[in-house]
Amino acid sequence: MTIKAVIFDIGNVLIEWQPERFYDTIMPVADRMKMFETIDLHRMNDQVDRGHNWRDTVYACAEDYPEYRDMIRLWHDRWIDMASPAIDQSVAILRRLRAQGTPVFALSNFGIESFEYAQTVYPFLSEFDQSYVSGYLKEVKPEPQIYQIVEDRCGIAPEHLLFADDRQENLDAAAARGWNVHLFDGPAGWADRLKHEGLLT
Repeated sequence: MTIKAVIFDIGNVLIEWQPERFYDTIMPVADRMKMFETIDLHRMNDQVDRGHNWRDTVYACAEDYPEYRDMIRLWHDRWIDMASPAIDQSVAILRRLRAQGTPVFALSNFGIESFEYAQTVYPFLSEFDQSYVSGYLKEVKPEPQIYQIVEDRCGIAPEHLLFADDRQENLDAAAARGWNVHLFDGPAGWADRLKHEGLLT
């Protein structure tokens, strides 16, 4: 089956996304673990991914937990330290695909303001042929609506799409629609898959 477009997730595919690792550098690990057990910070981030205002969402959560107020605010104030570094080999793959004429899309759970900020730090986030970012779409993976939006807007049949993501549940939702999928566990394996598909040499 011919692949007509390659779709990249962003977090942990093109940019490392490790909030816990960041907090471990600024507070004792035991305290960080307690904070994450007390507060569902990833659920807070899910609201940002759905299009809620980034700063307002984080700061409102911080006010709900005054004992962790300063630490929670860092989810906004030092966010780029959580979303770093870029995965350079993946960026090189993205650029090589585009240079060869293969359309490359982004499909990512990402907030509006945080994505626009990330674009100023990582220019490759503005290099996609099409971007499907949950904050703008008000739909998130792995819910089916966001995949439907991709299909409707790109006009490419599911069996001609190849999607790389680091979360199996996101891939399962795509595969159920007929997409080709790849569980990203590093750029080497991704490059091998693209070679297998005849998209890289």
